[in-house]
Amino acid sequence: MDETSITEYITGTLGRVDTVDANGDRFFFYDPGDGLPPDHMWPFATLVTSDFNDTASNLNRPGVYRLNIGVSKQTFGSLFGSESNPADVGDESGYDFTVLDQLMPHPVYGKMYWVCVLNPGTATFESVQRLLAEAYGMAVARHTKKG
Repeated sequence: MDETSITEYITGTLGRVDTVDANGDRFFFYDPGDGLPPDHMWPFATLVTSDFNDTASNLNRPGVYRLNIGVSKQTFGSLFGSESNPADVGDESGYDFTVLDQLMPHPVYGKMYWVCVLNPGTATFESVQRLLAEAYGMAVARHTKKG
């Protein structure tokens, strides 16, 4: 999978998705169409292509990008064990955040129940699709709750 294919999947499969590009990264937002500016929404997923915000994944390697997805606490626990403490994610976590095609906690935002994968292959992306649907559903629910 490449960044374009992932972007096309997200924007073509999930309804009312707005994208914002900044510093070479792409942010995916639920856009309810009621005039809410993107900078006032929290993305449900991002595609990051550089070490601008963190260096844990060494994204400055040619062709390497990271797909990040915000999931529920329950899903995070089911993926990484109910005993995993998202606050422990980072340098001391035991994860190699530079590995390609492996779902893992986000190196910085894992404590907020974000997961990530560098350059997901086709099989990994198929499993990630349910996480994208969950993250999108959570974004819709947040907006519905506010509205």
